[in-house]
Amino acid sequence: MNEPTFRNAIPADTMRCYRIEASAYEGNEGATQEKIATRIEQYPQGFRVLELDKEVIGFINSGCAHEVVMSDESFKELEGHDAKAPNVVIMSVVIDPAYQGMGYASKMMRAFVEHMKALGKQTIHLMCKERHVELYKRMGYRYVKPSDSDHGGMAWHEMIMDL
Repeated sequence: MNEPTFRNAIPADTMRCYRIEASAYEGNEGATQEKIATRIEQYPQGFRVLELDKEVIGFINSGCAHEVVMSDESFKELEGHDAKAPNVVIMSVVIDPAYQGMGYASKMMRAFVEHMKALGKQTIHLMCKERHVELYKRMGYRYVKPSDSDHGGMAWHEMIMDL
């Protein structure tokens, strides 16, 4: 196997990303194919895919905001998104289940952080389940609070990284 590569998503990646999202997230917490297509179209520099041997095996997608409200469900539709805003909000971090446990998520996250630094961003925000809080802390995020969001009927925790 070759080393993974990272790039901005393109519209042709929509179906593959949707399949990965649907296979990796529980219930209705994953994004629809339409949401993924919108995110790629509106902010491709914030929708980074991980490729291995010319196949997309994971991705991180995000939007940017001047004021971050993590429980704002409309932001997942990129309402209020401004590519020039200093704060990045991650909406999905996902690796195809066939490639999980191999260190790809950490590599992808490190590459994403460097990419956002290069774009001049100031912070990266995300929500995660309780079981992932310590993982994100090890990656340099700090815990903010339990989230007011109940997206997908799940309990979430807000994290932030200062760049």
